[in-house]
Amino acid sequence: MKFDFFKQAVRVVTACVLVTFFAVPQNLAAQAVTAAHVVSPADLQKEVIAATQTREHNLQTVQSFLTSDRAVKALKSAHMDPQQVKTAVSNLNDAELAKFAARADKAQANFAAGNLSDRDLIWIIVAIAALILIIVAVR
Repeated sequence: MKFDFFKQAVRVVTACVLVTFFAVPQNLAAQAVTAAHVVSPADLQKEVIAATQTREHNLQTVQSFLTSDRAVKALKSAHMDPQQVKTAVSNLNDAELAKFAARADKAQANFAAGNLSDRDLIWIIVAIAALILIIVAVR
């Protein structure tokens, strides 16, 4: 008798689950989940423009640092091709580019303030160029 009751209960629960599953449209449930995460096209465009401008600024910062007269001399003395390094910079992702731009800004500021010698700046330039080439080569 208990087995029949259990069997009947399982059938009822299964029927309820199936009716609920098929009665509620799937796209309605999906709309309810994504309705809270909708981003307007204007906001999306603003974010894309801001990201592009940030990348361009970082790219320009790193490239100007690595194409300065001191940097070109340092790269050539380390037997590195300045053009290859400049090309490799554009292949960095946004996070890597931002990191190198911050390092380049810091090195230039320290050099301008007299905290770095020419020799120190050359080592920084060569190290940054080597890291850039390694990162791009690994990909």
